[in-house]
Amino acid sequence: MTSRTADASLADEERAGWLSRERIVAKAGFNRWLVPPAALAIHLCIGMSYGLSVFWLPLSRALSVGQPAPAACPDMSLATALFTTSCDWRVSDLVIVFSIGIIMLGLSAAVFGGWLERAGPRKAGLAAALCWGGGFLIGAAGVYLHQLWLIWLGMGLIGGIGLGLGYISPVSTLVKWFPDRRGMATGMAIMGFGGGAMIGSPLATLLINTFKTPDSAGVWQTLAVMGVLYILAMACGAFGYRVPPVGWQPAGWTTPATKSAMITSGHVHLDRAHKTPQFWLLWAVLCLNVSAGIGVLALASPMLQEIFGGALIGQPGVAFGQLDAGQKTQIAAVAAGFVGLLSLFNILGRFFWASMSDKIGRKVTYATFFALGCVLYAAAPWAAGIGSKALFVGFFCVILSMYGGGFATIPAYLADVFGTQFVGAIHGRLLTAWSTAGVVGPLVVTAIRQSQIDAGIQGAELYTRTMYILAAFLAAGFVANLLVRPLAARWFMAESELAAVSKGTVGGVQGRAGDGGIGRGGLTPAAFLAWIAVGVPIAWGIWTTLAKALILFG
Repeated sequence: MTSRTADASLADEERAGWLSRERIVAKAGFNRWLVPPAALAIHLCIGMSYGLSVFWLPLSRALSVGQPAPAACPDMSLATALFTTSCDWRVSDLVIVFSIGIIMLGLSAAVFGGWLERAGPRKAGLAAALCWGGGFLIGAAGVYLHQLWLIWLGMGLIGGIGLGLGYISPVSTLVKWFPDRRGMATGMAIMGFGGGAMIGSPLATLLINTFKTPDSAGVWQTLAVMGVLYILAMACGAFGYRVPPVGWQPAGWTTPATKSAMITSGHVHLDRAHKTPQFWLLWAVLCLNVSAGIGVLALASPMLQEIFGGALIGQPGVAFGQLDAGQKTQIAAVAAGFVGLLSLFNILGRFFWASMSDKIGRKVTYATFFALGCVLYAAAPWAAGIGSKALFVGFFCVILSMYGGGFATIPAYLADVFGTQFVGAIHGRLLTAWSTAGVVGPLVVTAIRQSQIDAGIQGAELYTRTMYILAAFLAAGFVANLLVRPLAARWFMAESELAAVSKGTVGGVQGRAGDGGIGRGGLTPAAFLAWIAVGVPIAWGIWTTLAKALILFG
């Protein structure tokens, strides 16, 4: 780099805002292992989207705390529920918050993905913190004023935008910092999203019980405290982000000469990616994998209770419908342990399968998900029929590990096929598959279940048809994954186009290649403290989850 170029680079950096991408380009001595805990700090917060259900029951009695019956209004319309100050909300009205959030996650990730690549992960991470944490604060105001529309706006719409920005903010950065371990790097971050509810749900329960009084459900105070905590934690993560200079690679590592044909060395522009058949095949791969897994998550608790009934509490042969209220309370606690165990395998699978994909390849990993998933879904009715709780639970733990692994492996799959330059934005657009699956999966599973109930089917046979249909989803996903091929050369950017894009992305350090003393370092004191900061909450969440899961085998 010439003296004139260096002076121009310094001037560009000085003109850049303190949140800009130019200001967060790593300098010599920066340790790349500081980036994953920064990403985890954000994902552990937004992962609470999976745990929002902890608020619904307390909120459904927000006006009638301590009274024998809820302050319900017969035949209340949804429009009335949005603005009423005298009627308790229905759980069905509150659950819509989750649906709004997941839809906005996909839409905001798709819309703002290109902006994120230009603005950088720090600015996107801070915006995510303000939207997600701020959504909780708006939700707290909605509970305090008893205005459901404010909860929908805050925790659903605005919080959902924070979800999308926070989810994709680290993807491109981690892929570029860890070209030698793409799957492991993205798996570490996205593991945090699966673990967010594991930490947030027991924390919310603890806070609700602390703030609860004879006149208050303790929810608005809990939302306010968690909103502030989330803003602070996510802001710390955002300010921990750094991006590598253009051309950087780890010391001593070079692109393998015998690289797989499925791993490109080129880069596809964001504007072209969605025009390729590979994009839509991968969209179908993610959508079908998620639809099958999220359908099970939606009905995990009632499924276990209705299939095994009294056998869960040492009374084999007693059907679910024959249990009294006290016995149903007992098996509900057992089923909660099942849900906790599924959540734990969902989290662990994100890291395990994404790391495994670095060794066996992304296409083989997804082929494993679909082939093994088909077998396990088809075998689940058999396990239920012979009354084997251990086999049934084991099958679904493996299934949920692959559900989580699908989320964690897809960013690396996209980087392999489309290159790393726009992988964050391309990933954002692909997440519309998640929004679709979040509607399709639960809708299909609940519709099939209801049709079976209407036909008078009970017990182990109640979910047999559901399992076979979910197996068919995965079979279709297997075919879609099989059809994914390397892109033709015409889709990739020319060297001149890539240079122009890169110059606009990283400012003054454009063109720097090699290690340059950047990214080195293992468990330095700073890295140790960063990992402790995210590791302690994760360990607490795992301990809490395991304690609940032990009830299942007690």
